[in-house]
Amino acid sequence: MEAATTLNVASLLDHQARHRPVQEAVVLGGKRLTYAQLDALVGRVASGLRALGLAPGDHVALSCPNLPHFVVAYFGILRAGCVVVPLNVLLKPREIAYHLADGDARAYLCFEGTPELPMAAWGREAFDSVAGCEHFVVLTADPAAAEGPGGALTLGGLMAMGTGAVPTVPRSPLDTAVVLYTSGTTGQPKGAELTHLNLWMNAAGVQLLSGSSIDVSPDGRNVHLVTLPLFHSFGQVCQMLSAFVHGGTLVLMPRFDPAAVVETIVRERVNFWAAVPTMFWAVAEHVKQAGTDVAPLRESLRLCLSGGAALPVELLERFTALLGVRVLEGYGLSETSPVATFNHPHRPSRPGTVGQPILGVEVAVVDREDRPLPAGQRGEVVIRGHNVMKGYYKRPGPTADATRNGWFHSGDVGLFDEDGYLHLVDRMKDMVIRGGFNVYPRELEEVLITHPAVSLCAVVGVPDERLGEEVKAFVVRAPGSAVTEAELLAWCREQFGAHKAPRLLEFRDALPMTATGKILKRELR
Repeated sequence: MEAATTLNVASLLDHQARHRPVQEAVVLGGKRLTYAQLDALVGRVASGLRALGLAPGDHVALSCPNLPHFVVAYFGILRAGCVVVPLNVLLKPREIAYHLADGDARAYLCFEGTPELPMAAWGREAFDSVAGCEHFVVLTADPAAAEGPGGALTLGGLMAMGTGAVPTVPRSPLDTAVVLYTSGTTGQPKGAELTHLNLWMNAAGVQLLSGSSIDVSPDGRNVHLVTLPLFHSFGQVCQMLSAFVHGGTLVLMPRFDPAAVVETIVRERVNFWAAVPTMFWAVAEHVKQAGTDVAPLRESLRLCLSGGAALPVELLERFTALLGVRVLEGYGLSETSPVATFNHPHRPSRPGTVGQPILGVEVAVVDREDRPLPAGQRGEVVIRGHNVMKGYYKRPGPTADATRNGWFHSGDVGLFDEDGYLHLVDRMKDMVIRGGFNVYPRELEEVLITHPAVSLCAVVGVPDERLGEEVKAFVVRAPGSAVTEAELLAWCREQFGAHKAPRLLEFRDALPMTATGKILKRELR
């Protein structure tokens, strides 16, 4: 009989619990879990889910900020052979209900929240409106709590229901492990089905690319600071799963705060930090304004990874010069598990690019007829390889459209240079068509942020009766700056051709951002 091939992402934890039982796996302030302790909790969650009647392949939704609860629940769901459906912690009841129903969740594990963010109250309201979701479990701050708000079952109660730890349920490499919902900028959010193979290969690939740069820590520690939300693919795969590939330590931060980032890096001797550009910007601004001694930071940090959005070259150079740490920029999407390209550590980084395809992944730039374009020509970025999703859950039409001709179509505009480095120009949907001319906001943002009076900026297209769209810039002034709208627009006219220079400009104290730190351009529009 031919042996069955099995693969479950949860076996990452199984392996480390056997080989590094006393190694710290998860840290949050004074709370510390070793791999053995984490493994025991995960086993009890899996046993509790089985006691509820959940079977391999059933979907379990999870709403939780960056707390040890997330890691315990996530791996417990996987160990039971179920599918994790992570939800954005900022979703309101109507939105949660949509995800529970669309994702066919049989159970919903939800953190109790805070007075400012009453997650359990919102979650219960959503749960009660979805007939197919059978079990509501509250993740309480006190793990010993016997009862949650409204008498709901708690995580502690769930663990007590089981008969003890259960072994990891074997799954096929092509079975769905996680359903990650896209942001829904072009309609209702869609669930990208990521398989055990997708996640395993991407996590191992990130570790292969970045691990050599941080494994030189004198004491052999690999400590990840996690400020990216774990419900998002970037933090989930590139930090949580990648760290568990090599037995690293996750230092969790439930809410991003630049001062706390600096303090935590020094206290926990963090040597790896993955972030989105706005986080790098915030830390650089804090260090500069607070007059922080950067020597301890330089001693700890060995590598930073940027993704989620384009990193302006000026910001990359400023952060690198300030902290003396190498920042490697990569590129990917939820649908690609997420990493597709990376500035490989053994090659010179090329600022302004997102590097080259990772091992086992092909990337091309194509025209509107899906014909490959030569180096230097702009087109849509398409991807194929082990990282591409199984499909959009229950959406064969959008799946076929996104993966036509054997390639996943990203919706991003890019080009390759002669050395094979990918340059991202912009999102196709963010491109502004002004009087028939294509204007790429990222190109303008890269230049605008170099002005000494500009701290942060975003460029969008707004409706215009005559031209169809007009170019508008939103700017956060640098501290102490008194630059005027007229002065900055005049400077822009000196930098750009008349067809793309912003005609409109608005100053803001801050720019709207998603929970992952991306600037919300749709709100600015």
